[in-house]
Amino acid sequence: MLIASVSDFRKDIKSYLDRVSKNFETLIINRGKDSGIVVMSLEEYNSLMATNHELSSRTNEMRLDSAIEKLKSGKSFSKELISE
Repeated sequence: MLIASVSDFRKDIKSYLDRVSKNFETLIINRGKDSGIVVMSLEEYNSLMATNHELSSRTNEMRLDSAIEKLKSGKSFSKELISE
């Protein structure tokens, strides 16, 4: 996680944005006491939103937990895809 002041960010915006996008880092720009802005790559944001959606209902959460348990206990199986 990177942390910068508004003035530091303004001075070197390209460098900060490059680090965020290339290294999947999160940047926090301090704007005073208990105030700030978070900058992250679009890919990271989309990943967080997908995870949030998957865990948005108890039913989805239970399905994911069940699948994880099956994988851990070796009760999973694989199938070959049909080629056309």
